[in-house]
Amino acid sequence: MSAAAKSGDTVAVHYTGTLSDGSEFDSSAGGEPISFTIGAGQVISGFEEAIVGMNPGDAKDITIPAGEAYGERRPELVQQVTRDQIPAEIDVQPGVRLQAQTPNGETLVLTVTDVAEGQVTLDANHPLAGEDLNFRLELVKVGED
Repeated sequence: MSAAAKSGDTVAVHYTGTLSDGSEFDSSAGGEPISFTIGAGQVISGFEEAIVGMNPGDAKDITIPAGEAYGERRPELVQQVTRDQIPAEIDVQPGVRLQAQTPNGETLVLTVTDVAEGQVTLDANHPLAGEDLNFRLELVKVGED
């Protein structure tokens, strides 16, 4: 008999993530389950916490509010720059993701959200910021094989 998942266990989980409108943003279906150690901060906390107490073969549906997932959208993370501030070889179209360095050396991922009249709008919010995330979780395995 296998034990229920607890903090410190390495688990394998199949999942499907959807937004409130029902659109799917990520899934392990058709691939390998995601493996992580509960309590190690490798996945968002609500996802981790939902697995605790589950047994292999158990499935459940959860909703993780935006504030516990990728946070609320922050308008101050959206800015406009002139097109000439981005290297010419980069094709700036809405949806393109760029990387930039912050003054303290952190890598920042920016998504182009608009291009108009020589201005490019860049959004440093996580693409899922401000979204409540719904997950269908199935615990495949607890522990290493």
